Amino acid sequence: MTTPETAPVSLVTGANKGIGLETVRRLVDAGHRVYLGARDPGRGRAAAETVAARFVQLDVTSDESVHGAAEIVEREEGRLDVLVNNAGISNPVREVHDYDGDDATSVLLTNVVGYVRVIHAFLPLLEQATVPRIVNVSSGLGSFGLVRDPSRIESRAGTPLYSAAKAGINMLTARYAQLLPGIRINAADPGMTATDLNGGEGHSLRDGTDAIIAFALGGPDTPTGAFRDRDGDLPW
Repeated sequence: MTTPETAPVSLVTGANKGIGLETVRRLVDAGHRVYLGARDPGRGRAAAETVAARFVQLDVTSDESVHGAAEIVEREEGRLDVLVNNAGISNPVREVHDYDGDDATSVLLTNVVGYVRVIHAFLPLLEQATVPRIVNVSSGLGSFGLVRDPSRIESRAGTPLYSAAKAGINMLTARYAQLLPGIRINAADPGMTATDLNGGEGHSLRDGTDAIIAFALGGPDTPTGAFRDRDGDLPW
């Protein structure tokens, strides 16, 4: 029987709103002790209070911030069972001729480098867990298969930098799953979900977090190195 002391410990980055906050809510409902990571302390604490989670200040672009968060979890828990890498940005979105190197640096620093920074900071704590899991929140926009399928909305999205970042996350997921066989590492695509990032268009937050939660809470048959949305496997 799970008790408060033996409950799984989870961390979700970029979790003060949207998909991140809904993921926290569902993990709390599943009996996890959840750390809600967010850059802004005011917004993060307020969000954590609404879902009975624990706030931890965490800016994925800062080594100091990420390692500080890891030290807190280590001191309070001694392990981490589930890491959900969710923090990311969509901006800037411009007319294609107007992109520059600084735009690419901004997107990749948060959406790709940030995932690597968090994984490595928390890796020692994940390796203390019995069945550790990493869920990297990705997107069908990073799928080479879907971008070539004219029947899919992903083929018509004009987001080259965001798409490149998500493709990078997919490859990181596949390679880390090979190199860290003791951890189940997967990429989840929320699909078109109604959040601030896309003007509130798409399906519900619950639908958007289904794939994340399936990887985070799945049983012994949960794969590693997979890329899925709520309906199943996706082409890389």
